[in-house]
Amino acid sequence: MAAPRYFTVTWDQLHRDSKALAWRLLELGPWSGVVAITRGGLIPAAIIARELECRVIETVSIVTYDEEKRGEPVLAKPPSAAGDGTGWLIIDDLVDTGTTARVVRALLPRAHFATIYAKPAGKPLVDTFVTEVSQDTWILFPWDTEAQFIAPIAKSAPAAR
Repeated sequence: MAAPRYFTVTWDQLHRDSKALAWRLLELGPWSGVVAITRGGLIPAAIIARELECRVIETVSIVTYDEEKRGEPVLAKPPSAAGDGTGWLIIDDLVDTGTTARVVRALLPRAHFATIYAKPAGKPLVDTFVTEVSQDTWILFPWDTEAQFIAPIAKSAPAAR
């Protein structure tokens, strides 16, 4: 198996991509509220809710990751205010394998599901997304990273022959 690819998303890029998603969602509204999938969907949901002038924000928490290892999904907090999802917009940063998306879809079957990034395995579960990335790409979001010194490539590469 090949090593995973890493794609670093900056705060500026996340903001631009969240606004791009808001533009796509604008004509589909108005929305009764936004359901942010925590934790990754919180910041995109805040940006999108602002752009769509939506003041009602609910959260749903599905725990599926421990660092970079996947586990069985556990509902940590249901989206009680959203009912069956009618008129509601679900926002997440990424749909990966679709594990979280399937759980949230079952909870809110009538909601519109939107993510900024989508991988092929999860893409069919969302209604709207901005950017598709390969399944073997690990996205490094700005809340998961910090700026630090990295040695030049020449110092870490094997000696040239």
